[in-house]
Amino acid sequence: MARLNTYLLAAATLSIALGTGYVMQRSTTVGPARGAEPLTLAAITDTSSAAALPRLPSEAAMMRLPAPASASPDMALPAPQTAQAPDCPVTLTADVAAGAMMALTLEAPCHREERLTLHHQGLMLTEVTDAEGRLSLELPALAEQAMVIAAFDSGRGATTQIEVPSLAFYDRVVLQWKGDSGLHLHAREFGSGHVWAASAGDLTRTAAGEGGFLTLLGARDTPDALQAEVYTFPRAAARVSGTINLSIEAEVTAANCAQRVEALTLDLRSGKAPHAADLSLEMPDCESTGDFLVLKNLIEDLKIAAN
Repeated sequence: MARLNTYLLAAATLSIALGTGYVMQRSTTVGPARGAEPLTLAAITDTSSAAALPRLPSEAAMMRLPAPASASPDMALPAPQTAQAPDCPVTLTADVAAGAMMALTLEAPCHREERLTLHHQGLMLTEVTDAEGRLSLELPALAEQAMVIAAFDSGRGATTQIEVPSLAFYDRVVLQWKGDSGLHLHAREFGSGHVWAASAGDLTRTAAGEGGFLTLLGARDTPDALQAEVYTFPRAAARVSGTINLSIEAEVTAANCAQRVEALTLDLRSGKAPHAADLSLEMPDCESTGDFLVLKNLIEDLKIAAN
């Protein structure tokens, strides 16, 4: 994860200390983030609902991205020094979509069915173009002045920048990782709703101020992909008061048992600058395949007041 964090810092439009680490075994309690309660293993559940998890672009390609010049979270990221062949253009465009999302379109006709990395405000994702060299997806904005970089392993790429003023009305929590980690982000809303990968919510509830939604990102059918889950809640439009309990659960699978799983969280709320923290988790041995580790107190719960 040390290498991954280096690339995150180099690609981000914020510069923030990522020194908070967590190493956890089945019966270990370690220090918390941000002065919260100690991070504890809340439960090991003998059940199974594995999500198919997958490939990361070359480290050399990531290293070609320039580092930001200052620690300002509002700083625009310099354009990457990506090569462009005159007869092989790569273009990236963005439009604002509902829910403070960005509708991205990448056109790269000379990069058909080829993997690339998207970079945005500390978030990195592995995606793959289609048979025409095209990629379309919606990406949650993590800055009102949002810049997105698309970089291929060859060094070619493109950038786009767009203003997303509606982000100020939303809280967002990001969990990102590489490969078959078994990790999932869970939001238990007001003691009743449960938003996670298998029940991601929808914009109808969000527009009504009744609940949030989860966005699943990254090419999950690609080996060693950089992936993420992003939970979004409409704080400014909330019609319900109470607490949203946020947790991370890790399923023990044949791919991650007895391995170290590493991840990164990004936390944006109440219009404040994003906060980042590392997670490093020692998974149980393979006899525990199918169990779940429930990690609480890693992400601060959301306290919501109705408007």
